[in-house]
Amino acid sequence: MDLLEDAPGSNAHEFTVSELSGAVKRSLEDQFGRVRVRGEIGRVSRPSSGHIYFDLKDDRSVLAAVTWKGQAARLAQRPEEGMEVIATGRITTFPGQSKYQLIVDQIEPAGLGALMAMLEKRRQALAAEGLFDEARKRPLPSLPRVIGVVTSPSGAVIRDILHRLRDRFPTRVLIWPVAVQGEGCAPQVAAAIRGFNDLPQGGPIPRPDLLIVARGGGSLEDLWGFNEEAVVRAAAESRIPLISAVGHETDTTLIDFASDRRAPTPTAAAEMAVPVLAELSARLAESQARLMRCSQHHIDRPRQRLRDLSRALGRPGALTEGARQRLDLWAGRLDPALHGLVRTRRHQLAARPMPVALLRRFTDRKAHVLHGLEHRLDSAATRRLERRRDRMVAMGERLEASLARVLAGTRRAIAQQDQRLADLTRRLDQAVQRAIRNRDQAMQRVDRLRLSLGYKETLKRGFVVVHGPDGVITTGQAARQIPQMDLEFADGRVTARPEGAPPKPTRKPKPPEQKSLF
Repeated sequence: MDLLEDAPGSNAHEFTVSELSGAVKRSLEDQFGRVRVRGEIGRVSRPSSGHIYFDLKDDRSVLAAVTWKGQAARLAQRPEEGMEVIATGRITTFPGQSKYQLIVDQIEPAGLGALMAMLEKRRQALAAEGLFDEARKRPLPSLPRVIGVVTSPSGAVIRDILHRLRDRFPTRVLIWPVAVQGEGCAPQVAAAIRGFNDLPQGGPIPRPDLLIVARGGGSLEDLWGFNEEAVVRAAAESRIPLISAVGHETDTTLIDFASDRRAPTPTAAAEMAVPVLAELSARLAESQARLMRCSQHHIDRPRQRLRDLSRALGRPGALTEGARQRLDLWAGRLDPALHGLVRTRRHQLAARPMPVALLRRFTDRKAHVLHGLEHRLDSAATRRLERRRDRMVAMGERLEASLARVLAGTRRAIAQQDQRLADLTRRLDQAVQRAIRNRDQAMQRVDRLRLSLGYKETLKRGFVVVHGPDGVITTGQAARQIPQMDLEFADGRVTARPEGAPPKPTRKPKPPEQKSLF
């Protein structure tokens, strides 16, 4: 076998990469030229250059499209993700990435895209089952002790949520890591929501009081996992109040309709979840002041009322003075009346003689009636006085009991507020001590870094700093131009004279002054 035999096809023409790319470009443009393409707009990108990059797709293929800055300003319809359009332009290639693309200069709407139509059909079906009814939505807890977050643990979303919670009201956060896009997104998110709901009360892992399902912005395809029926049903069945924070404010997914509250951004979800600690402290202080004022008012008002009632009661003897005066008046009139009656009866008897026995019985009967009336009058006055006295005593006892209840309730409220204030003071002291320790440790770290980066530590490892008359010397040429130098070691300085340095200039002695004898 001849090893030098020519390989088949060795006489074929060799193209350069640019020649082949140009030939493909010309063939494609000559074959198709200007075309009209119908498809659904997928990913849309608008960089700062002003150009618009997007995809045209159907159920099997994707075609890259671009509209240059000058053409984008003249488009009658701006490309939006999910729209089904008819794009008019020319087919060309992009040699830099070995792909072909459509240069679009005109866009006409052609109806809803396949994904948008599917999404709307699914939304209507789930809404017909009542999963989006307002009556199913629960109010959020005012101060959750534990918050469960369903999101990716490596994205910026969880950092934004934790940072906002730490600024507003530090609380315990449980993170359930899930994929936020792709095929595994929907089953993982649904399993996370159901997993948080299945946690037992009082178990080793605390059951959250509030759930946040969060993800950053993205295209319709990126957010499609949160439109899946499994995720929507899990959110609607959640017994824990749930906040949906998927995408940006303009993005809408089906979980937003099934959740108890929709947040425009993950940061806004954290703001909905907890209040501001400083505002709560101010409100607590204001409530405590109002409670003290109200308690004092409740004490002062019954006390003043009791004083007013005591002044209105007057003296007990004044209640019987009127009756006693009337009794004295009738007693004074009784004797003349009796005497007049006796005289009248005596004249009647004188005019008509009557048996003595009959007269005695008559007088005895009248005397008995008179004594009975007198006894009844005394008893009635005594009973009336006793009833008034008993009524005053009962009223005083009721007032004392009411005042005692008010004072007891006020003391309990003040004790509770004092306990809360003591707890807040203790927590504040602990926070201040932690902050001081952290700052002290940071200062020590900075001081150690200063020492390790300083040149003194470098001198201890055997290095030397060369000082000249004009400062530090860094080159050999500069060292040879000076008569002497100072070598700085870690433990002091040594004067040295470099080899080949010019001699140190000496001062010429002044000639002696010649004094004239004249």
